[in-house]
Amino acid sequence: MRFRPETIGNAVLLALGGIGYGTLMFVWFSLPAYLSPIIDTLGLSGTQAGILTGAIPLTYIPLGLLSGLVIDRIGARYGIGIGVALAGLGQFGRAFAADFPTMLALTLLMGVGATGLTFGLPKLAAELYPSELVGRAASVYLVLSYAGSATAFSVGRPIVGPLLGGWRPLFAASGTTAVVFAGVWAVAAWYVPPGQNADDGDGTFERRSLLADIRAVVRHRDMLLLIVLGTMYLFVLHGIQGWLVTVLETRGVDPGIAGSVTALLVAGQAVGVVVVPALAERFDRLRLSIAGCGVVGAVGALGLLATPTLVLALAIPVVLVGFGMGGLSPLVRSVPVELEGIGPSLTGTAVGLIFAIGEIGGFLGPALIGTLRDLTGSFTPGIVLSAAAAIVAALAGVSLSDLDDAD
Repeated sequence: MRFRPETIGNAVLLALGGIGYGTLMFVWFSLPAYLSPIIDTLGLSGTQAGILTGAIPLTYIPLGLLSGLVIDRIGARYGIGIGVALAGLGQFGRAFAADFPTMLALTLLMGVGATGLTFGLPKLAAELYPSELVGRAASVYLVLSYAGSATAFSVGRPIVGPLLGGWRPLFAASGTTAVVFAGVWAVAAWYVPPGQNADDGDGTFERRSLLADIRAVVRHRDMLLLIVLGTMYLFVLHGIQGWLVTVLETRGVDPGIAGSVTALLVAGQAVGVVVVPALAERFDRLRLSIAGCGVVGAVGALGLLATPTLVLALAIPVVLVGFGMGGLSPLVRSVPVELEGIGPSLTGTAVGLIFAIGEIGGFLGPALIGTLRDLTGSFTPGIVLSAAAAIVAALAGVSLSDLDDAD
């Protein structure tokens, strides 16, 4: 079987976008992986640590919709390249941060860059592939992104960090790598021709054009449900992933083992992101798939309350949380492409709106877990709250209507 050059080019560009996303995830989650030493070095409270862990999601709240509108106009390729570069610069700067305000400011800069990839990659997939394949394309770049976050916990913390001399050298090295990769992306994005669904939008930032796009998105009923779904999904994901290493360490678990167990969360995500979209498409049960992911995530979160003698027994609930949230991840990004009145041309704006509001949950997840721990001395209230959020996500999924489901 022979492949056309444009098919190969599209696949390579999508894979490179996924590697860029993985690079972002590594620098993003290197902070949660090293959270305990950073708390000690900078003298952080639980609330400050929670704010730092949720700072990147926090940037999506004011910037998500704006970033989506911009990417719909300048194109996904520019958005992705700028995003990786900003994330790398922020990570490099964090290596030299001496206090909480400096660390927070640089982490927020990384968040600005992160929006470029979060909204640029769904639009890139919609540009390169027909709508029925966008979900599978999302699985490709999301799996690579999970590899980046898993590496931060399983390799960055226990192996690379100690070899380099701690979290500061690790941050400097990974930040530099991200900036270099941005240059590689620029070359590839220039070389690969536009995809079959490429569009330049209207190329304007006029108020009338911007408002027309926003109205088209916010007036869609299923978009409002996707916002609820996205908010709960991000609450659970960032809350559990941001604090899991620290939760385990407070139970006396060795940092290396805690990082490895947390990496299983990402492994579960990788399985969910591949399996769930394929099953949803195969059996035409998209809403049921979303609901099932929410329930599985809730069961897994409640399972984290157990304190088994063998810490590796926690692998089961950790994987369940990862599988449930991993299954939701590509669906949140791909469903807007299939909605009447949205489609590829407004994908950036639609996904931007979901994350602009949804990342309120992404920020509140880790922030509330940290605050509730300060107030109660326990992680239990925050974990229970995460389980409840997963159930709300399931209910939002069941309520979706404008989909070609048979259920």
